[in-house]
Amino acid sequence: MADRIRVGVVGAHAERGWGRAIHLPALSASPDDYEITAVAGTSQESARAAAGVWGARHAFDDARALMAHPEVDLVTMAVQLPQRDGLVDAAIAAGKHVYSEWPLALDAETAERFRTSAEKAGVQHAVGLQSRHHPAIRHVRDLIADGLVGEVLSTSLSYSLAAAEVWSQRYAALFDHTKGVNHLAVVAGHSLDMYRSVVGDFTELSATLTTRIRRVTVQETGSEIEVTSPDQIVVAGLLESGAASSAHFMTGGPRGDGFRIEVHGRAGRLVLRSTDDSLVGPDFVLTHARANGGPAEELPLPARYLPELAGVPSPVSNVHQVYADLARAIRTGEPFQPNFGTAVGTHRLLDAIKRSAETGERQR
Repeated sequence: MADRIRVGVVGAHAERGWGRAIHLPALSASPDDYEITAVAGTSQESARAAAGVWGARHAFDDARALMAHPEVDLVTMAVQLPQRDGLVDAAIAAGKHVYSEWPLALDAETAERFRTSAEKAGVQHAVGLQSRHHPAIRHVRDLIADGLVGEVLSTSLSYSLAAAEVWSQRYAALFDHTKGVNHLAVVAGHSLDMYRSVVGDFTELSATLTTRIRRVTVQETGSEIEVTSPDQIVVAGLLESGAASSAHFMTGGPRGDGFRIEVHGRAGRLVLRSTDDSLVGPDFVLTHARANGGPAEELPLPARYLPELAGVPSPVSNVHQVYADLARAIRTGEPFQPNFGTAVGTHRLLDAIKRSAETGERQR
């Protein structure tokens, strides 16, 4: 491998997309660690256009050809799960390190297979669950670990997200429960991974899933499509610490109120609220109430939690941190998160939620 890690991006686009908006600036801010050498698009023309924007020497209309190129050390999968079939396996088989967007797979069993294959191949692996790196999330995690609220008795997460009823055709998979990119996988998946990084994992749970908005309109054609994925998700159970915990995801309607995480302890209470309903880049306000009954006080974010990459939207700085940790792991073998193991844990949680909702039985 060269001194800089040479990156091939599958799903690079010249004008739009998560890769263009987030991965490109995150990688460009790490010139000592990374060099973007190759891109793959849906056609040679689109790949060449993306190569000009991304600064890549090589453009491909075949992702597997990108993976086989000797000037690629790391493959970034910036395409959604339905377009990623077989590509994670192919990158690992080619001996490349892999950064895959979330969701990693349709289920925990497949995610576990990816992790096992990557470990056997000796390649490093990262997954796009970058919200656990948000400065406010890291701050709350440390305050709980340091005992600010004492023994944790219960925790809760609620997230409400506005949702239109007219959508572009390219988002149709969001409303199909079989595609793996619906509200449960994406909205709840990102949120629950962030939540479990703060309060710990569920050990048992019961869940209810329901679909309240049953049809949406396709913008390009005016036709309607049936919605089979849940837009209301309710989970209740116990954490590894023994604390009671609940999570409620509400999507739909003209306005959402964003995140609210509460940690109720014997010595006090922490409440983290977002200032908007953004899923991947909200700003947060943190308050602390002591057990003595005094008024809640707002806790400022200490300077040590400020991201290394300043002056950019938080999704960019969070992804930049994943890339920084991945570069160190590639060079030293040091463990880091979020990797495929992180993804396995979150997929197991989502699978348990689905089983509980389908069977009506508590999952342990």
